[in-house]
Amino acid sequence: MENQNLEKRFGSRWILMVWLAGAWLGPLTPPQMVPSAWQAMAEPHTYSIDRAHSMVGFEVRHFFNKVPGRFTRFDGKVTYDAEKPENSSVHLVVEVDSVNTDLATRDQHLRSEDFFFVEQHPQMSFRSTTVKKGEGDTLQVTGDFTLRGKTQRLTIPITVLGVMELGPGVAKAGFETEFVINRKDFDVSWNRSLDQGGAMLGDDVTIRVILQLDRVPDTAGEAAGDETDG
Repeated sequence: MENQNLEKRFGSRWILMVWLAGAWLGPLTPPQMVPSAWQAMAEPHTYSIDRAHSMVGFEVRHFFNKVPGRFTRFDGKVTYDAEKPENSSVHLVVEVDSVNTDLATRDQHLRSEDFFFVEQHPQMSFRSTTVKKGEGDTLQVTGDFTLRGKTQRLTIPITVLGVMELGPGVAKAGFETEFVINRKDFDVSWNRSLDQGGAMLGDDVTIRVILQLDRVPDTAGEAAGDETDG
């Protein structure tokens, strides 16, 4: 009776169109059954550094102003869990002989025993031990910072710049940090006293790291970690 009433009211063509639409679309999947983008990004994933779009640099006072420098060879990985930051980790290794301040004679001096002493200590590194959620998009990351054979436990703020899904299993992530160390804590103590008083170089060194990373396929995650475990 109901179909007959519909047919009288709307006509048989309308009923046929409704039936065809249902057959073509099939049953609709409830929204809760479709994984959302944030759920995919919230899972812990490991990322490797895209060095062409990353930077590891430093600044130190020379007389009055701060002079910048950078390292051109570095590697590492970040494991990031947006929902449970305590499951995240960071490991960065820098080849210190790649230092570049745009002045060859100064770079050679920095590689010498007066500063980095690269012949005996070719790498600078940071390996996290704990990660905690900070304010906003910041993580408070505690870990071991090693320079010139000396290791200190530091807590540094790391800002999560973003995670973007680009396709199945393909994603980019961005992180940055800036922190200050006292170079004398790592036996980098060379300086020159000035007749007018004071010293030519400052003791505090600002280190800045900006990383863009590519997601590592799950099957390759452990292998990527092994490569930076030196």
